[in-house]
Amino acid sequence: MENRNGKKRSGAKSGSVKRIPFGAGFAVLGFAFFAALVLSVCAGSANLGAGDALRLLAAKIPGIGGLVDTGGISEVYGRILFQVRLPRVCLAGLCGAGLSLTGAAFQGLFRNPLADPHILGVSSGAALGATVAMLFGSGAWFGGLSMTGISAFFGGLAAVFVVYRVASYSGTAQTVHLLLAGTAVSSFLSALISFLMTRNQDELKKIYMWTLGSFDTASWEKVRFLAFFLVLCGAVLFAFARELNLLATGEDTAVTLGVPIAATRVIIIVAGTFLVAACVSVSGVIGFVGLIVPHCMRLVFGPGHKRLLPCAALCGAFFMMFCDTLARTVTAPAEIPVGVVTAMIGAPYFIFLLAGSKRRRKA
Repeated sequence: MENRNGKKRSGAKSGSVKRIPFGAGFAVLGFAFFAALVLSVCAGSANLGAGDALRLLAAKIPGIGGLVDTGGISEVYGRILFQVRLPRVCLAGLCGAGLSLTGAAFQGLFRNPLADPHILGVSSGAALGATVAMLFGSGAWFGGLSMTGISAFFGGLAAVFVVYRVASYSGTAQTVHLLLAGTAVSSFLSALISFLMTRNQDELKKIYMWTLGSFDTASWEKVRFLAFFLVLCGAVLFAFARELNLLATGEDTAVTLGVPIAATRVIIIVAGTFLVAACVSVSGVIGFVGLIVPHCMRLVFGPGHKRLLPCAALCGAFFMMFCDTLARTVTAPAEIPVGVVTAMIGAPYFIFLLAGSKRRRKA
């Protein structure tokens, strides 16, 4: 709609969404992350107050730790905090950040807001690897990971390798070929998992619970393992923020602006796959985080990946810590798989976002 000067009139009918300034928005996310961290380490069967938790944490900070008095806090609470709750909270935060970061990168790469970190079959491959390990492997540990986690990690990598080879069979792997190959391979691997589960009824519950995701076996070794991949792969994805922005304008435009499409696609897929495989190997399959969080951050901060990627990582960490806290406290002493919680929160909210998007288009 235009005014007398021929300029478009801004307002509610234009369908535009007012963006939040990056600095203010990132500060809010940082506060929410810190609040979720404190809430998560305090919540549980042992009632640990926020003040005591902060004092115990501050006592471990070099330089100021000696100034903090922790004399009135039981040693039992210290062991619970540093050996049980804090590793689990850190692992949940790292996993949420990794899945959300990869989801944002894949949505930009495939120019599809419905893309998620598992779209190329990494979750199905990891689930198959974990299933085989549970049925035929051992409980040996290596580098903080059990045989199940190791098998899940390499199973996820192998699945994406197969997807890429199938998609590039007739030449260069195109976006649509990758998506179709990912769907086909995921369906085939899921069928294999179902076959193995039906042939091994005794292990059915164990396998099924792993596929729903949990952080109940968290350890500092797993935290270090996942942190390594998050830093390494996250740095690669951040380095390609400009290329992701250009790809959003279309591949033809990106090529004219100097983006090597094939090499960029391979690097982003490899980095994202390693990161997601690492996440799945320590937590099981957790859905909706890498789909919902990047989508929400894009609505709030816009599509620019230099802002979107860090915001998605921070919001994903907050969201996963919050969901894991609900998973282990709502039905305590029993525990709900965290993948169930993320789906129960994520699915209705995604429907709400879709409905809001439809209303804005009609306005």
